[in-house]
Amino acid sequence: MTSKSSSQIFTGSRVLGYVSTHVPFVARFIKRRGETLLCTSVGKWFHTYGCDKFRLLSISGEHPGPITCMSGDNFHVYTASENDIYAWRRGSELKHVYKGHQAAIHKILPFGIHIISIDKNNVLKIFDIKEETEFLELGFKEKDFKITTICHPPTYLNKILLGSQQGKLQIWNVRTSKLVFTFNGWKSPVTVTEPAPAVDVVAIALANGKIILHNLRYNEVVMEFVQDWGKVSCLSFRLDGIPVMVTGSTKGHIVIWNLEEKRVMSQIQSAHSSRVAGLQCLASEPLMVTNSQDNSLKMWIFDMPDGGARLLKIREGLSRPPNLVRHCEPTGENLLAAGRDSSLHIMNTVTETFNKSMGKASYNRKASKKKKRTEVDYLVLPPITKLSSCMQRDKQWDSIASLHDGMFMATTWSYNRICMGEHKLKPPDMEKGVQATCLTVTHCGNFVVIGYTNGQVHKFNMQSGIYRGFYGKEKKAAHKGAIRGVETDLCNQRVFTVGADDKIKFWYFKSATSPFHVMKLEESVNSTKYHRDSALLALANEDFTITLVDVDTMKVVRKFDGHVAKINDIDFDCQSRWLVTASMDCTICTWDIPSAQLVDIFYVEQPCTSLSMSPTGDYLATTHVGELGVFLWANKLLYERVFLKGIDRNSVDIPRLKLPNSSVEKPEIEDIGIIDLGEPEYKSPEQISKELITLSDQPTSRWLNLLNLDIVKMRNKPKTAITVPKSAPFFLPTIPSLELEFDLEKDKDQSDRKLLIPESLSTLSPFSKKLIACNNPEEYGPCADKLKTLSPAAIEAEIISMGVDAGGSIEVMKHFLSLVGCMLKTNRDFELAQSYLSLFLKTHTKAISQSKELLNVLESVEEAATETWSRLQAHLMYNICVVKALKDM
Repeated sequence: MTSKSSSQIFTGSRVLGYVSTHVPFVARFIKRRGETLLCTSVGKWFHTYGCDKFRLLSISGEHPGPITCMSGDNFHVYTASENDIYAWRRGSELKHVYKGHQAAIHKILPFGIHIISIDKNNVLKIFDIKEETEFLELGFKEKDFKITTICHPPTYLNKILLGSQQGKLQIWNVRTSKLVFTFNGWKSPVTVTEPAPAVDVVAIALANGKIILHNLRYNEVVMEFVQDWGKVSCLSFRLDGIPVMVTGSTKGHIVIWNLEEKRVMSQIQSAHSSRVAGLQCLASEPLMVTNSQDNSLKMWIFDMPDGGARLLKIREGLSRPPNLVRHCEPTGENLLAAGRDSSLHIMNTVTETFNKSMGKASYNRKASKKKKRTEVDYLVLPPITKLSSCMQRDKQWDSIASLHDGMFMATTWSYNRICMGEHKLKPPDMEKGVQATCLTVTHCGNFVVIGYTNGQVHKFNMQSGIYRGFYGKEKKAAHKGAIRGVETDLCNQRVFTVGADDKIKFWYFKSATSPFHVMKLEESVNSTKYHRDSALLALANEDFTITLVDVDTMKVVRKFDGHVAKINDIDFDCQSRWLVTASMDCTICTWDIPSAQLVDIFYVEQPCTSLSMSPTGDYLATTHVGELGVFLWANKLLYERVFLKGIDRNSVDIPRLKLPNSSVEKPEIEDIGIIDLGEPEYKSPEQISKELITLSDQPTSRWLNLLNLDIVKMRNKPKTAITVPKSAPFFLPTIPSLELEFDLEKDKDQSDRKLLIPESLSTLSPFSKKLIACNNPEEYGPCADKLKTLSPAAIEAEIISMGVDAGGSIEVMKHFLSLVGCMLKTNRDFELAQSYLSLFLKTHTKAISQSKELLNVLESVEEAATETWSRLQAHLMYNICVVKALKDM
């Protein structure tokens, strides 16, 4: 058994769609920024948002467990995870860790230079913030006083107010660790305590729905309210000079109370779809921020005529786990994610600022929008189960079609308007109990084809929603059984349907009376995926195998076997070279289509329910059971050299990867550039076989434009004449090469001479001298390597200098032709030899025609070139004939 520590292709990048959990957020005004920052928990991390633009500013490091509570002051953000407290600066820098609790912490209160915390064992501890030392510990008996709330009344020096499950309240002096006073309470558990702007007054919310404003100094009730919409989960006062109290309920409603008139001023019903976890009015501003377990963070502004608030800004994700994710644009920057809450969201992979909600699917979108008086919207459709989109005509009409759980009706959505469309696609005379199973939007964006459980296939127009016919004979279904998949080709010429009767039927798009071809399958199909550019149809079978069909030849071309549970989703990569599959066995597999082998496999923590490969090939997006986010996996082949080989699932230790998290991992400096392949790097030989024509590893810029260098020089010629400086600086002589080398030995032994005389009167260049020194074909190798290091201009200069009138000789030209002949005979550097020969013939045509010696050598070079070209042409023609024969079958 060989072991691997990671996936060969994918690595966790980040997660999209997480905004908030059940933990109340923290609001901190940063004077230097002049902005209030909001910190929300997203499991093991917390996000920091700016109130001005409501955009994500930073992401914290990972905690050992989920965050249980949060708080903050002017310097730190404090988070509790398991039994420890963590202090963070700038939203991502861990400064302090406070240890000492023996149980999970559920309450934190910054208190000057100390921090107070309460755990599940009813133990109160006080830590020194800078020293990280324990200052005080107080234990309480749960039968007598189980702490539920904690707050610090303003102007009460060293005092804290504790609320209990028994309904009593106590004031403690934390400096002397003495009980100051006990309030008997109102025989109901205390859920919230919040100091009021008025001195000595604290708002106390009880489990029976009562809200009491109590004067601590005189132990008197100032006023009392009753909230009928469930328990009070959070409470805050407006801090801009208006006597208003705002309360949130466990049912998601918000109530605004007028404290002067002692009545309800306004109410916001269904402000959140879940319990309002946190609520806070911002200082000196008519703004209020709320968060909830429904994965949303909302900002409200008090500008309504009745004194109420309206929604100003929102940052939200899916409130229930998504079950479907699809890329919807050629750029690959935007995703469509559908959740179990019947909503459809657009998620941007570049920045979460562009994330948008398209709303919930509804029978009547306008009526559902107005229907805010009831707690439950009965017009909401069941969750989306299938999606198909085409953005060709997105500006003109709806571009997305969807199916819903247990329904035969299909709905449309507008990506451009970011909302649900007006059309409800229903085939005429549909029987009761029939459900839609699959759909596809054509490549032109004009039609949508839908398959049903009764075997029928119907076609609709996306622009008008008008019914456009069906496939099959009159009153007969296209298949004997449910439709498992329906696809259309790139040019809207053919339609492919796959049924439960184990058949693939090929239809003409316009003439739909009978299929022009029927293909019988060996296995029952569960779902399909079609790649229009390559004409490959992937079938996920019920026996956990995958079948690949070429729809042009109408034959099975590949079969993949390796999963041991139901296949949830399949997708092609952008080049249709890989097939990525996800199964209920918690594995994600990547299959190489040309070699028909499994090249990558890894386990995930939760089964993957849906996946989508980016059209650009940079990311793989997945959704998982019980997870609210959409997870992105980066393609390592874009930035690493990875050599993929076939994998036998039974003989390898499959790696188990963690799901990507919100934070961006920063590699250590020493680790950058190190690639761990798990095996020695494979080095390809310079020439696999002497019979094969081998190209060089030189870039095309080195040889492609050798014949047109004069044109390139004219094009790059400066428009204005180069001005020579008055006093030119001193330059050291250099050696002509690609790398900068100084010729420091040029003036040795000649420092005393005023007249420089060369050692040899020869005018040949160093390359020409090296060329003449070659006596047999084996010695031409270094000369060819020398040519590879020269620039195109230098190569042209060398070939020109070989002419007799330029200081060269016939002997040099003969050796150069012999060099090209050896390159052609050895089948190496084929394109370089052709380019060098072309430039040589262009430059020395007249000299060759006048020299018999050069003509004789050129004949042998011609024979080698002709033989090589003939062999290459024969292979090319053979391959073309084979491909054409396969297409015509």
